[in-house]
Amino acid sequence: MSKLKCAVIGVGYLGKFHAQKYAALPDCELVAVVDNNPEQARAVAEQNHTQALTDYRELLGKVDAVSIVVPTSLHFQVAKDFLEAGAHVLVEKPITVTVEEADELIRIAKEKDLRLMVGHLERFNAAILGMDLTHDKPLFIESHRLAPFNPRANDVSVVLDLMIHDIDIILDIVDSEVEHIDAKGVTVLTSDTDIANARITFKSGCVANVTASRASLKVERKMRMFMPNAYVSVDFQNRVLAIHRKGDKEMFPGVPEILSEESVFENGDALLEEIKHFVTCIREGKEPLVSGHAGRRALATATAITQLLKQGVV
Repeated sequence: MSKLKCAVIGVGYLGKFHAQKYAALPDCELVAVVDNNPEQARAVAEQNHTQALTDYRELLGKVDAVSIVVPTSLHFQVAKDFLEAGAHVLVEKPITVTVEEADELIRIAKEKDLRLMVGHLERFNAAILGMDLTHDKPLFIESHRLAPFNPRANDVSVVLDLMIHDIDIILDIVDSEVEHIDAKGVTVLTSDTDIANARITFKSGCVANVTASRASLKVERKMRMFMPNAYVSVDFQNRVLAIHRKGDKEMFPGVPEILSEESVFENGDALLEEIKHFVTCIREGKEPLVSGHAGRRALATATAITQLLKQGVV
């Protein structure tokens, strides 16, 4: 089996890790890294024994697959160019700036039978991978994603930076159309929304209460799901999955007992698992776990929340 010729476009904080993963995979050849900062490109290229470029267009038609880790405003053009040149694309979240741009990328990928995957990394968290909700859909979901301020992500609001992770997971779990959204947000450290809360009501009847902050003093990434016969808690940060179910006995007359089990998962490499999945989908012609359609769905919901926030941000 010949090696996939791969490249990483944008090797800043996150992109350099993409480069490391491709370089470590035996069935991939990292042929180049690209960054508009030539010193950064050279440094990452030297670490991974590949060439450094400053113009991604030099690679069009010369690679099989790329990771695109550039600012969100550039996602569409760079992804479009590589798809049209016949390369499979893993683009960091959010997929694009607008839903219309996402639709265009999805169209091109389908037309050319290429894999288009979106980097919603939390889908590859071991705690999420270990969860099975196929037989019990949630009635209510609550999520909190809190983080200290990070200047490298200030080109988008907290919704597209942090909340979109939970939006993507919730949309996948609930698997129902959104019926109504309420949202409120506040500015704290930037001119954009830094703390946001959204209440998403689905046609299935499920309600999700989603909170995200990039102005907190601690890191917290938790989600709680309430089902007819169970309560599931996921701690993404510490990779803990707790499941509480109704038992057959009673703890009080007329009140069922609660049986609890907790799983703590090892600190795996979610990014490596994500890129390995991308490569496997290319090899086997499979739809990625986080497809272009999934990325579009998350973007559409995040965009609706953002528009509501702009109307009522304080």
